[in-house]
Amino acid sequence: MGMLLEAVGLSAGVIGVIAWGPQIKQVWIHKRHDGISIPTFGIVAFSLTLWLIYGIAIGSLAMIIANILTLSVILIIIIGVLRCRRFEIKDRETRL
Repeated sequence: MGMLLEAVGLSAGVIGVIAWGPQIKQVWIHKRHDGISIPTFGIVAFSLTLWLIYGIAIGSLAMIIANILTLSVILIIIIGVLRCRRFEIKDRETRL
């Protein structure tokens, strides 16, 4: 039963990571970042870090992998948003 539960958890983690795909596409390909709150993403990242620590403490490979992957995805989004916003500021400054 333990392996089955880990497989379910790992599947849920992978699906959760895939769910961020459209957001990554909006930020990195379409350069759209309006409505994305960096503080909110920071809180979500902190929460996931706690879940990662918990997963390590109980030895759940599914929790460890899912949270590392999700933290990576959130970092990719945050970097993309900051990059877009920085380029917008530079673009505005060059027009003045």
